[in-house]
Amino acid sequence: MVHWSVYLFIPLALALVAGVLLLGLFNFAAGGSPQRSQRLMQLRVLFQFLALILVMVTIYAMGR
Repeated sequence: MVHWSVYLFIPLALALVAGVLLLGLFNFAAGGSPQRSQRLMQLRVLFQFLALILVMVTIYAMGR
């Protein structure tokens, strides 16, 4: 059985990925700072990694 918090954390992690992606797109469209774009890309990759880990742990836990 999967703990209830998984149903909270996975959508939260995916929302963080989408939010940072949108911030990066808005920054790019507005001609914002390249350093800010780079930092947002790094955050997006980090959040994607965390979301992937959460999904994999959930799949593993559901199989047990």
